[in-house]
Amino acid sequence: MNLTTELRPGVDQVGYVDYNVRDFHSYDTRLGATYNAYLIRDEKVALIDTVKAPFAAQLKRNVSSLVDLDKVDYLVCLHAELDHAGSLPAMVEACPNATVVCNAKCKDALAGFFDVSAWKFQIVENGESLSLGKRSLTFVNVPMVHWPESSVAYMPEEKILFSNDAFGQHIATSERFDDEYDLAKILEEAKSYYANIVAPYGRQVLATLKTAETLDIELIAPAHGIMWRSHIADLMKAYPAWASGKYAPKVLVLYDTMWQSTELMAEEIYAGAVEYGQKIAKENPNEPKLDVQLMHVRKTTLTRIAAEALDAAAVAFGSATLNACLMPAMAAALAYFQGLKFREKTALAFGSFGWGIGGPEMIQKTLETLKYPAITEKPIKAKQRPTAEVLAECREAGAKLAQAAWERYLSDKK
Repeated sequence: MNLTTELRPGVDQVGYVDYNVRDFHSYDTRLGATYNAYLIRDEKVALIDTVKAPFAAQLKRNVSSLVDLDKVDYLVCLHAELDHAGSLPAMVEACPNATVVCNAKCKDALAGFFDVSAWKFQIVENGESLSLGKRSLTFVNVPMVHWPESSVAYMPEEKILFSNDAFGQHIATSERFDDEYDLAKILEEAKSYYANIVAPYGRQVLATLKTAETLDIELIAPAHGIMWRSHIADLMKAYPAWASGKYAPKVLVLYDTMWQSTELMAEEIYAGAVEYGQKIAKENPNEPKLDVQLMHVRKTTLTRIAAEALDAAAVAFGSATLNACLMPAMAAALAYFQGLKFREKTALAFGSFGWGIGGPEMIQKTLETLKYPAITEKPIKAKQRPTAEVLAECREAGAKLAQAAWERYLSDKK
C-alpha cells in the first residue's frame, strides 16, 4: 500500500505512512503518523533508519522496489527508539551484506532491545563522515534530542539534513513535502510534536540549531511527518522560540469539575482574563491580542494541553476534591507539566471541596514543586457552591493572571 517518495535522484523516502495510529505512547496522533526511512543509492547503498516492527514487511517491499536487499551496504541508525529501530532486526536479516552504522551509545541502546551479538557494526564518531561514492554522510551527535544516543546525518553533496526527531510532526498524508500541505497546519503539528516530546531538552535543541546554522541545507528529512524544502526559513524562525520557551500573550485556565462548582470558578477566572485582554487590546492596537483559553482537562487531551502550554505565560489550575485528592485528569495534567519542564509560568490554584479538603491544596503544592510563582498565597477555594464573594475573587484573579501574562510577553520582546 505504501509508496516511495523521491527527494533527489537516488535518494528516496521508503518508510511507512500510518493513517490509523491514534495513540503514540500517550501522544494523541489525531492525524496519524509516519515512520520515515531514507534509501540512498550510490556506489554504496545506505538505508537511514527503519520503521515500527509491525510494518517491517512494507519497509522491505519499499526498499526492494528500488534495489535488491542483498545490495544494501549500510543500515544507518540515528536513534534506537523502537519507532525508528523496531524493524532493524528484520532488515539485518533481510540484508545479509549490510553493516549497522551508528554511534557507540546507540549500539549500547540497541543491545538493550535486541540480540545484536551477530550483527556487523561500524561505529562512527561525532563529525565523522561515511563515503557512499559520489555522496557522503556526516554524523553529528545531538544527545538528548531526545535520547542520549540521538544523532543526525548531513549529506553535503545534496544539502540534505536527515534530522531524526528534530523538526518532525505527526501527520499521515500522501503529500510528503511542506509545499504540498497547508503550512499553518504543519507548523501547528510541529509545535505540538515539540511540546510533547522534545520540550524538556530546549537547551540541547538550541545547540543543535546553532550547528544547523553552519550547514547549507536545502532539504530537511525528519524521522516523522512531512519533509521541508520550501519553508525551512519559517521552521527555523519557529523552533528557537519553542526551544527557548518564549512567551506568547496567553493565559490557560485548566480545570476538572465534579458538580460544576469548580467549573463556575474557572469561568469567572476566564472572564476576568478576557476582560483584561480587551483592555490591553484597546491600549495596544499594534500588538497581538491576549489569547485566553478555557480547557476542561477531562474533555481534551494531554497532547493539546501541552501544545498550548508551551508558550503560555500564565496558567490557572483548578480541581474539585475527590477522596481528599485531585481529580485524576488534573493529577495527570500536572504530572505532564512536571515531566515536560516548561519554562516557569505565573500560576493560580483554585477549586472546590465538600466535607474534606485536598484538591486545591495539592495543586498549590505542585506549583511549588514546579517553581511557578502563584498570584495568591493560598488557593482560591469554594465549599460546595462558590459564593458571590468567591466568584468575584476568581474574576479578579483572572485579571491578575492576564496582567502577568502580558508583562511576561513584553519582557520577552526586549
